[in-house]
Amino acid sequence: MYDPYAPRSNKSSNKGRTNLASCIVATVFLLILAAAAVVVYFLLFRPKSPKIAVDAVQFPTFSVSNGTVNFTFFQYVTVTNPNRDEFTHYDSSLQLVYSGQPVGLVFIPAGKIQGGRAQHMSAKFNVQSYPLPPAVAARITSNSDQMGGGGGGVVGPVVAGPTMEIETWMKLEGRVRVLKVFTHRVDSGVRCGVVIEVTRGSVLGFHC
Repeated sequence: MYDPYAPRSNKSSNKGRTNLASCIVATVFLLILAAAAVVVYFLLFRPKSPKIAVDAVQFPTFSVSNGTVNFTFFQYVTVTNPNRDEFTHYDSSLQLVYSGQPVGLVFIPAGKIQGGRAQHMSAKFNVQSYPLPPAVAARITSNSDQMGGGGGGVVGPVVAGPTMEIETWMKLEGRVRVLKVFTHRVDSGVRCGVVIEVTRGSVLGFHC
């Protein structure tokens, strides 16, 4: 016979406590797993910008005439991809600047660099009839007259000629695919100053 005043069993309450404890343990485990995944992502797979190292700058041709300069310019760089996945670059360029004014701009063809690899790249400019600053043009004329030269280009050995400094601005933009699923946009750039001995077109040095 059913006795309404008899003590109830504790089986239901014990079962509820067990389920609650299991849920708490599972939640803590998932949080630890998520935290570990975030740490691994930032340590190993976090997208990094490519590294650009300027190896050399050259002026294969350089001439001065009537207060203007004509030259061909080469810049050689090494681009390193520090990521584990490949880096795809596009919309990249190299610009020449003098006294804050653009001298020339060349676009760098799109390409890919495998993860952890380096790639050598080069860019070429042809600049025609770019006006020299009046002070530089006057010094060139003075040097030419002292050497007995007259007229157009400057020829002959010059001990100490006028110098000019131009800047190169290289910009590299692209994307990195992480874990073959996520795509992140990355970019990098380098700015260098190049000091040129104008009468001979020789590079005295550059700094980046």
